[in-house]
Amino acid sequence: MPDSLVTVSVMNAAPATDPAPATGPAPSADPAPTADVATTDGLSRPRIRAEILIVLGLSLGQSAVYAILQLIARYMSTASIGHQSTTLNPTQSKINYLDLAYQVVGIVFALVPVALALYLLSSHGQSWKTRLGLNGNSRRWGKDVALGMGLAAMIGIPGLGVYALGRAIGQTVRIDTSGLPALWWSATILLLSAAVAGLLEEVIVVGYLVTRLQQLRWSVPAVVIASALLRGSYHLYQGWPMAVGNVAMGTVFSIYYLRTGRLGPLILAHWLLDAVSFIGPDVVPASWITALNGG
Repeated sequence: MPDSLVTVSVMNAAPATDPAPATGPAPSADPAPTADVATTDGLSRPRIRAEILIVLGLSLGQSAVYAILQLIARYMSTASIGHQSTTLNPTQSKINYLDLAYQVVGIVFALVPVALALYLLSSHGQSWKTRLGLNGNSRRWGKDVALGMGLAAMIGIPGLGVYALGRAIGQTVRIDTSGLPALWWSATILLLSAAVAGLLEEVIVVGYLVTRLQQLRWSVPAVVIASALLRGSYHLYQGWPMAVGNVAMGTVFSIYYLRTGRLGPLILAHWLLDAVSFIGPDVVPASWITALNGG
């Protein structure tokens, strides 16, 4: 808060019985801001709340709503969830080069909410790189890479178990990680798609949302729960076990970010997880995929 200004009145040297007339009304002090409009980082709390709703409504909050509706539709379907499937990275056209164009355009526009979040975090002269811990020397980046790889292993191996368990109990859909044709550009598109997913989810669900909720003075447990539940909600279309697994992942990621202030390892870990998921089925033996899907 800015320092208060103190106004000093200088009295005329006339006798006390004959005071000098006032030259104008005394300045009135500005009313103290209420708790609801107290500014944080130059933004009022109502404005921050509105900003969060807009960013999420244009990105993963919208995905969460559709995922919830998809889950309801799956339970209302005549086929059980275990006999249903979903395809990630589907083909967009039977014409190969047009399909490639659609894929590239989709990747570019998926990054627009990321650009919006970074722009908003850069308000009032702030640096989004500094805020998200995306800065530092080569030694710092080397440590981030090592931590990202470690996080990927820590999350990825149990994640396979969650998927296998969900398939075994018939509550997780079969996930086909690529519907692209076997062409020269397919692997590149899959790796780029994995990178976009890492950027989109970690920048918005962790970097942006955690920062803004802290500015709203939410408690640490509330911030972690909100971030983790959002991550789980937009995975509900895969079945509730996968949503629960992503809530666990979101809890680990948000706690890590709150403790270190470094987003880079989370982006890298997410990219590695998705890259292995997207490319893996074309590399590992088909029998492994069949076993993972429950036969």
